[in-house]
Amino acid sequence: MRLKNEEYEEIKAIVVDTFERYNISTVPISAFEMAIKMGLRIIPYSALGQKRQEAALKISQDGFSAELSSGEWIIFYNDDCYIYGRINQTIMHEIGHYALGHCKEGEQEEAEAKFFAKYALAPPPLVHNMHQPVCASNLMDTFAISHEAAQYACKYYDNWLKYGEVYYTDYEQKMIDLFSIA
Repeated sequence: MRLKNEEYEEIKAIVVDTFERYNISTVPISAFEMAIKMGLRIIPYSALGQKRQEAALKISQDGFSAELSSGEWIIFYNDDCYIYGRINQTIMHEIGHYALGHCKEGEQEEAEAKFFAKYALAPPPLVHNMHQPVCASNLMDTFAISHEAAQYACKYYDNWLKYGEVYYTDYEQKMIDLFSIA
């Protein structure tokens, strides 16, 4: 699902505001660190009993989040996946649901959380200032993302260069300042 341009811009600004609020200012961006700073619980599937693991896998092979009646937000993730970048992406996706205030599940909410994670883990302004050639292998190393995510990040970065503003937006400049990139 394609979001409206204004929705993408709003999500980007929310990502940067979230980084600022929780003092996230180094790459690679750890969704684990971010979730902890946000007060979200993270539970690997392996910590669940067998029946609950089976139920979790039926909900999602990667992970999901849930809000308890107490208001506590919990992120469950499949730690059977041995690719850190994929786990980090899954947790960031679930953080996206929380940060964007999602109360229900739907195509719109999934598209928003997916974009939140993509933008949060390899933001084009940080890619632009990483002082090495922009290619999937460098993005994988610098941002600790999976190969698939790095390929998407390269394409997104190319589009950002091609269609973006000549100058950084306010939120992009705020991110660059936050991450202390010269």
